Amino acid sequence: MSKIPLQQSQPSDHASGQSNGVIARPPTSAPSPTEPAFKDKDSALHNSNGDLKSLSLLSSANHQTHIRKDGVGTALSDTPAPSAPCSPRIPPLRTNSASSTPRMRPTTLDIPGLTKSKVSPDGKIAQRDVGSKLVIIMVGLPARGKSYITKKMTRYLNWLQHDTKIFNVGEKRRVAATTHGYRMSSTSLERVPSGVVGSTLPQIAAEILINGESSASATLSELNLPSPFPDGDESAQAMNGAASPSLRVVSPGPVPPTPPQEEEQNESMDQSASFFDPTNKRAAQIREQCAMETLDDLLDYILIGNGSVGIFDATNSTLGRRKQIMEKIRERAGPELNVLFVESVCQDQTLLESNMRLKLSGPDYDGKDPVAALEDFKKRVAIYEKNYVPIGDYEEEHNMPYVKMIDVGRKMVSHQVRGFLAGQAVYYLLNFNLSPRMIWLTRHGESLDNVAGRIGGDSDLSENGRRYSKAMTHFIDRQRKEWAIHQADKVANTHFPPAPGDHTPPNPHYGVETEDKNFCVWTSMLKRSVQTGEYFCEDNYDVKQMRMLDELNAGIMEGLTYAEIHSKHEEEFLRRRADKLAYRYPGPGGEGYLDVINRIRPVIVELERMTDHCLLVTHRSVARVLLAYFQGLKREDVADLDCPLGILYQMEPKPYGVEFKAWRYNSETDDFEHLPDYKLRRAPYLQ
Repeated sequence: MSKIPLQQSQPSDHASGQSNGVIARPPTSAPSPTEPAFKDKDSALHNSNGDLKSLSLLSSANHQTHIRKDGVGTALSDTPAPSAPCSPRIPPLRTNSASSTPRMRPTTLDIPGLTKSKVSPDGKIAQRDVGSKLVIIMVGLPARGKSYITKKMTRYLNWLQHDTKIFNVGEKRRVAATTHGYRMSSTSLERVPSGVVGSTLPQIAAEILINGESSASATLSELNLPSPFPDGDESAQAMNGAASPSLRVVSPGPVPPTPPQEEEQNESMDQSASFFDPTNKRAAQIREQCAMETLDDLLDYILIGNGSVGIFDATNSTLGRRKQIMEKIRERAGPELNVLFVESVCQDQTLLESNMRLKLSGPDYDGKDPVAALEDFKKRVAIYEKNYVPIGDYEEEHNMPYVKMIDVGRKMVSHQVRGFLAGQAVYYLLNFNLSPRMIWLTRHGESLDNVAGRIGGDSDLSENGRRYSKAMTHFIDRQRKEWAIHQADKVANTHFPPAPGDHTPPNPHYGVETEDKNFCVWTSMLKRSVQTGEYFCEDNYDVKQMRMLDELNAGIMEGLTYAEIHSKHEEEFLRRRADKLAYRYPGPGGEGYLDVINRIRPVIVELERMTDHCLLVTHRSVARVLLAYFQGLKREDVADLDCPLGILYQMEPKPYGVEFKAWRYNSETDDFEHLPDYKLRRAPYLQ
């Protein structure tokens, strides 16, 4: 056994309760007579007053170094300084300069508003950082909820300010197989370019058919209420900024001249089950070209545009199609672009039947007999099932990341999920469900600061605010009972296949729709919000306070009016007006809308995860951000959304989106009235 040099033991003073640490010494010869020695170990760590000494003193005690006189202090610590020499510092290799393009390697984290770098001063993923971007490839048989999943993920990622877009092959296939603005050639599909200034109605209609929305369509509509500004006030028009209403497709648009040899090819094709038969060569060519052109559009969005996430929405149910997709992605984007396969599987028969009912009301079967449509759809699914290869062994052997979602989250299987955005997407998929429920949202009742016109603060409710709170409590009680009755009636009048008089198809929810639901009431921790929710009986409601729901902190401008901000902080006032979403109030604790978005992300995930009803009593900025999420608003509308006092918003998640209603408090009747024509609009100037 080798001999190990022993250190000199030091007496310890356990009775005094002091540290029992040992000052390590290198195993060398005994100290010289000139070397300073400590009588006990505690004197090395503490001065005569019992205070901790700085690391510089410890260093001098161990290594005979002197305290630096350069004015730079060191942090106090009770941890002994290391005795072994440090490893030599090797400078890191710089693989790419800040100006080099493109940079294929991924960055570790990009969050708008929370991160900053030379190539990404706003926190968004730079165009050249291809390795940080993500392509999601959907996989699964028809009626498995793929489109529902893609829309939910897109809404969530866009809300987090990561530019995300769906590229749906079925939309393009439906247009390509008809004469609606498309014609087939021997090499490609010719389409009307989208996003062109001065687009005609047929061009906009074609874009809506392909992408589900038009760049020329409106983002927010105007509420049919009197304007707070006088007629002709240009500032009001500029702030409200209501665009023209979205266009409805009313005509197929012009059909380009067709040579005689292409006349047969340009005829409208039936979209029945025979269209999806592999032996139908003409239809197979259309589907193949549509899929590859849609994938090219997606890669253009990721590699050339400013997109961060592109979602390829199609069945992609064969191994050959998935190989073809990967080859094209690697050919155009190289090996660094993250790809995540998301497969949706339905094993529960009730869930599958609900999904099929929704498909029967889709564009392929619109206006057709439901019984015949169901029979045809089952034939289509049977054709896909013949060649269906679920995700599994091949993807694992070739290190291809995937997540398999069974019965809308009842079971999840993941493999090699890599990258920040992929992790965000999978985390979200783990936490949403299709249970029918109500989500209510309102601002607190009127506060004393509201009366004075001051922002922020932590004031009490006014008398009007307390009246609103009591009336809202009684109203929610009634709505909760009425909703349960309506839900039971809906289940009793549901048939498969649909029968005349059926209500809206049920949510494809894995569970019992008639179960008794809990009702949560969440308030912020500010007094005006807590007081608004204090009238709910805690025996019947789960009342909870959440700091995440607190109002946006205005920093040094807390408690000021907008007029005072304008006069005292004019430069900050103008900066905020120029870009409210990215603006952050100066001073300790100052926040911006991007901070609020990241702060309430756990609230969104919890709302998606739970199956209970919920009422959120919060503040204007938080209400804006929550409405932007549930309504899928574009980022330019988030910070300008009008959320007045006295309005109660009702949202009910559905398989096709979120059903939205608004109720306004009437002080004369001390009750709420439904606003059937209510539409979200921009807030008045300065708010």
